[in-house]
Amino acid sequence: MGARKHSQPRRGSLAYSPRGRAKSMEARIRSWPEVTSDEPKILAHCGFKAGCVQIVSIDDREKTPNAGKQLVSLGTVLVTPPVTILGIRGYSRDLDGTHAEFDVYAKDIPKNIAKEITLKSKEGAIEEAEKHLKRIKEIFAVVAVSPRQAGLEQKKPYVFEALVRGGDVEKQFQHVKELLGKEIKIDQIFETGATVDVAAITKGKGWQGVIQRWGAKKKQHKSRKTVRELGSLGPISPQYVMYTVPRAGQMGFHQRVEYDKRIMIMGNTDENNLKINPDGGYKHFGLVKGDFIILKGSVPGTYRRLIKLRRQIRNAPAKITKPNILEVVV
Repeated sequence: MGARKHSQPRRGSLAYSPRGRAKSMEARIRSWPEVTSDEPKILAHCGFKAGCVQIVSIDDREKTPNAGKQLVSLGTVLVTPPVTILGIRGYSRDLDGTHAEFDVYAKDIPKNIAKEITLKSKEGAIEEAEKHLKRIKEIFAVVAVSPRQAGLEQKKPYVFEALVRGGDVEKQFQHVKELLGKEIKIDQIFETGATVDVAAITKGKGWQGVIQRWGAKKKQHKSRKTVRELGSLGPISPQYVMYTVPRAGQMGFHQRVEYDKRIMIMGNTDENNLKINPDGGYKHFGLVKGDFIILKGSVPGTYRRLIKLRRQIRNAPAKITKPNILEVVV
């Protein structure tokens, strides 16, 4: 007799495999959009997830039945403290891949960051790096963000690379060189109405079975001893379990990138008259202070977690339009 056919998972549930735990609390950005302008720009920033609100706005999507009418949508509040430009890294490229050619670090680093990390830059590192610019293909800005500036307890800053694009390599190098040791705010990189991609580590849900993890169908209660297991792990031959068979395992705490999140509101709690904090602050975060943005829709990850924002890589519109916000319900 042949083996009994196992319960199939729902269509579309086999999107990511294997589903292992992320190696770090910080998501990696491994692809970047192209930039046609001649002005160099840093393509990434970051923030910390604070909570959710309701946004009442006028729907400005032209080819929808609701165009021009009132629309209530979910908004995610991100606290976006300024990032500090710590250094410049240049990459060359050959048949074996990309290689870091030089690192140049700022001499004057804020005390709250200098206490937690050690950066050593040689004398004349900038002049030495400028000699190698002819073989450099990509310039990255090494940036750091301190969770303390967002009102969190963590002392150690997050340090990551943000690509610089626009113009040639020499222009990109000079652009980051002028910013060394300075702080960059969110409104210097993005603007209200722009669309960004978000990278984060999702909520961890621990070890889960195939019903919860893959959406497989439960068996009838009299068919086997178990209801929440698969009917079979596969045929007799070949004598191994194929990777396509749903299995129990880790669920959540995966790195994910979500595309096309529109910036509905960008402001500062000291300057903006908009009431962004609920009474007593957000339940799992507290009071939002300083710079913040509100993205349309949800964002992966739990509250207080680092969210990286990258310039939109898909479906970039020709023109950015500011949304017409009527009210924010906190």
